[in-house]
Amino acid sequence: QVQLVESGGGLVQPGGSLRLSCAASGSIFSIYAMGWYRQAPGKQREFVAGISRVGSTNYADSVKGRFTISRDNAKNTVYLQMNSLQPEDTAVYYCNSGSYYSGSYYTGNYWGQGTQVTVSS
Repeated sequence: QVQLVESGGGLVQPGGSLRLSCAASGSIFSIYAMGWYRQAPGKQREFVAGISRVGSTNYADSVKGRFTISRDNAKNTVYLQMNSLQPEDTAVYYCNSGSYYSGSYYTGNYWGQGTQVTVSS
């Protein structure tokens, strides 16, 4: 069992930045790849970024160059640094624990409760 708790969401103006955090507990954090997903109103949940156990990363095309995923295994935490935010980035952001191979992240069964990110002037 893995418990995931996201934090760091909020309201930000276009062009601004936010850093999301996802704290994991209940299992050995370092054995899992971790990922971020988002779901905007009326849309399906979509992949944002993933990171392997050893720090390899991949991103959705829509966030490449603007978002950075990282992890601190000592703190059992994964981060999502979001820069140059745009209104289309508005969504609930979810943390996921999964797997990573051949350069891609694969969704696992454990999800956090989500944190709201709103980009608006």
